[in-house]
Order: sequence, then structure tokens, then C-alpha cells
Amino acid sequence: RSVAECVNQCLSYEQYAFSWVEVKENVPKTDIALRHEIARLSRKKELITLRQGFYLILPPRYRSYGKLPLELYVEKLFNILKRPYYIAFYSAAAFFGASHQQVQKSYLMTIIPNLRDIKKDNIYLSISATSNWPGKNILQKKSDAGIFHISSPALTAIDLIHYQSKIGGLNRVVTILEELIESITLKDLEDLLSWYPHVSSIQRLGFLLQELQAHQFVESLKDYFRGNAYYPVLLTPEKDKKPGKVNNVWKVDVNVAFESDL
Repeated sequence: RSVAECVNQCLSYEQYAFSWVEVKENVPKTDIALRHEIARLSRKKELITLRQGFYLILPPRYRSYGKLPLELYVEKLFNILKRPYYIAFYSAAAFFGASHQQVQKSYLMTIIPNLRDIKKDNIYLSISATSNWPGKNILQKKSDAGIFHISSPALTAIDLIHYQSKIGGLNRVVTILEELIESITLKDLEDLLSWYPHVSSIQRLGFLLQELQAHQFVESLKDYFRGNAYYPVLLTPEKDKKPGKVNNVWKVDVNVAFESDL
């Protein structure tokens, strides 16, 4: 039995990734022989060593791209890493039809401590981490390879706002948010408001949804703030700068000009 036969068997089950442990169990050869076979298949562009001990299988239809769709292997990768995860930011938005620009990176969220980004050939996994793991708003979807996890439209929207400085700035976020609004439901938003810890980001979300005329969500967001103390915030956080005078219900100081690219 060879590594190539093992690869073909994986593909027959719609599995597009395997681990070193699995190949050792299924191909009774020495470590040196296995590494030689994996190297040969890699040279033929049939395998990618994504990280030590984790291999992606490239069937012919993906070989010219030199990468696989994230949803075909992300569940297996994070099972091996023993970490929760969800597909996040622009990668999540693209699943809901909000992909104004081509996304070069794949964006993922996990729980702290953070993992290093993974870069290999044409694959770039940008991994962020949070200490406030969601109890709600993570959806389970199905791909050819099985299930994968992704942020709901409401969680995607607020993650984009909360991490705006890290992922390309507010104008890029607003463009995606404008398209993402169509996928957000009231239940999705109310689930988010029941646990989300960053009040300042909820203020920014309320302000932007009102600016984008998503009136169906504005009352729920105003209800959230009624009877609760909340304080002025900058629309785009700036180091060593505090908000000035605010004249909107969200107490958001609009410190940056923003517009949609749509």
C-alpha cells in the first residue's frame, strides 16, 4: 500500500486532508519512505504540506489554483489543533454573498492564546483570537467534505467593525456591511446582543446600520441601550485620542470620512 493509494481512498470519501498519524496507520512503511512518497506527490502538485504533519490533497480541478477551498479542510485542521474556530471577517461575508473584492487571505477566529498565521504557497490563513468565545451566532454549514463553522451575518458584521483597524479600515468594512445587511435577521441580531461584550462596537454597529438605512434593526439596537449607561466612542479607534462632542443617539464621534465602494 502506498501514500498515493491512501490519497485516492481519501478522495473517494470526499476527504481532502490527512494527518501524519493517519498516513502512518494506513501505510505500513518507514518514516523515511513515507516522507519520500509525500515529497514526490508534493512535487507533482498533488499534495501540499500545510503545516507540519497536516497535508492537503489537490484533486485535478484545484491543481491549477494551487489551493483548496477553505471549507474542504478547515474542520479537520482545527480538530487536529484541538481548538474551536469559525470562518470570519471577509471570508465569512463571502459565503453570504458580500464579497465586493476578491479575498486573497482566508480569515479565521479561534480562542486565545492565538495561533500563528499559516502561509504556504498560494494559501494564507489569517488567524485571530478572542477571549470571549461566542455562545451563539456560530453557524454550522455543510461542504462536500462535511461540516464547517462560520460566523453568522450579525457576528460577521460586528467582527468586521470591532477589528476594522486590523483588516483594512472602515471604508472597506462599510462596503461589505452594506451587502451583508440583506443576510442579517432580527433573531441573529438579538442573539448577538444577548452576549456580545464590547459595547463600543455595538454603538458603532448601530450608527452604521442607521447610516446605511437598515431601519429594520435600529429599534432593537436602541432598545439595547435604553436604561443602560454608555459613553462616547470614536467611530474608528485611534491611539491616544478620545472622542469629542457627539450629536447622535449612539454617542459615536465620527472621526473619519467614510463611504461605500458600491
